[in-house]
Amino acid sequence: MAGQVKTLRLILGDQLNYQHSWFKQEQKNLLYVFMEMRQETDYVLHHIQKIVGFFRSMRNFAEYLRKREHEVIYLKINDLRNQQILSKNLSWLISEYKIEKFEYQLPDEFRLDKQLKDFCKGLSIVSEAYDTEHFFTSREDLAKFYEGKKQMTMEYFYREMRKKHEILLVNEKDPEGGKWNFDKTNRKKWMGKPEIPHERGFRKDISETLQEIRKAEIKSFGNIDAGKYNWPTSREDSLSVLNYFCKNLLVHFGDFQDAMHISEAYLFHSRLSFALNTKMLSPKEVIDSVIGHWRENQDQIDISQVEGFVRQILGWREYMRGIYWKEMPGYKQANKLSNQNKLPEFYWNANTKMNCLKHSIKQSLDNAYAHHIQRLMITGNYALLTQTHPDEVDAWYLGIYIDAIEWVEITNTRGMSQFADGGLVATKPYVSSGAYINKMSNYCKGCVYDVKKKTGENSCPFNSLYWNFLNTKREYFQNNRRMAMMLKMLDKKSNQELSKIKERDHSIISNPQNF
Repeated sequence: MAGQVKTLRLILGDQLNYQHSWFKQEQKNLLYVFMEMRQETDYVLHHIQKIVGFFRSMRNFAEYLRKREHEVIYLKINDLRNQQILSKNLSWLISEYKIEKFEYQLPDEFRLDKQLKDFCKGLSIVSEAYDTEHFFTSREDLAKFYEGKKQMTMEYFYREMRKKHEILLVNEKDPEGGKWNFDKTNRKKWMGKPEIPHERGFRKDISETLQEIRKAEIKSFGNIDAGKYNWPTSREDSLSVLNYFCKNLLVHFGDFQDAMHISEAYLFHSRLSFALNTKMLSPKEVIDSVIGHWRENQDQIDISQVEGFVRQILGWREYMRGIYWKEMPGYKQANKLSNQNKLPEFYWNANTKMNCLKHSIKQSLDNAYAHHIQRLMITGNYALLTQTHPDEVDAWYLGIYIDAIEWVEITNTRGMSQFADGGLVATKPYVSSGAYINKMSNYCKGCVYDVKKKTGENSCPFNSLYWNFLNTKREYFQNNRRMAMMLKMLDKKSNQELSKIKERDHSIISNPQNF
């Protein structure tokens, strides 16, 4: 009988959707499997907090299912039955448990999607793929939206998403607050006021998980405190972080979302990205909670704080996923600026005299976290200005950040940050001299380099790197209207000044360990 078919259901590490319809169905003859595999820990060098975060979150979800009487098999990293490769483990399970049907949720990474499709082609039993029931869009929605259009602009996609899902609208078609986008009010520098509440932490003891990872001899980098793990690793934790953000941080989130500060790692950011990207929280419930809290407190919270947050999740997050599925697998090889240099060693140890890079990288090593402007305008900016190969940049970003999964990492890194796609994601390269960093942070205070000097021994490296990058790569930007003003400024520089800029640039790129 059909009802007696033994079905194996795979749950990947970023598919921890507690609300998935799978778990609301009759559970007879269903076996759920979770796997901790070297295939996943080793394809790039990961931050130790990222490995711990995924293992703990997977284990918590498996335990949640067991408590609700679901049948679960969990292959830990050191389990002797674990063959460390997805297809090999699945083949063994199908044989061992006499499985007659294999089911999985659509992966969000191209490599896993291909691996599972190839695996299913060789099966002698029935297989079926399901939606993860997480995103607002399907894989193909963005490609359909831009079909026939000359250029993709996130803003128009974002507005369509607002209308389609009736979010922050009046009269079903107009933006609440009179504007679609309050980005211009989201660029304040934080000067010590208002006071920033401490992040919602957990102080978990993860020593047992850490010991297992070390026993498996998994290579990793970054720092960790075994008695104070600070990331949400369960549905309960994730809801707690969401609630804390709404009550304590939302009120100033929009104003300071682009700010950077030496003594503040998180500022007013939510720290929800790991919970979202593992699917412990859904984007809809996050947006609904934030808007709901704002509606109850409109006398205290301006709409600009809320819209800035909604734009990141409903707009940017869905947009990047759509780009990923539209452009892969070719996107992974994009290098339109022909950059070839290696990533400096200090990206792995923060051993640099440049204050902005030292603090941003040290924070990343300590917390497996940096917010989007630190990633874009400090570490990403420097990598692009030094003409680093995007493969090098991808590997670092994918490894160091706890929320980095390829669909969201590569589109932000290779597209937004490194302009390696030639302008598919960003309409201009996000590069700057030291002036922007000084405007948005206090990194330049106390730095051994002078942010106002363009050349000379103690000049800010970002200044000469910026102007020489424009000069070296100007052929790529000649027809870019958004770059016209900067190229005109470049044209006004004398040959003597350009020569000094080039000399300083060459010194920095050739000897990054000296800076």
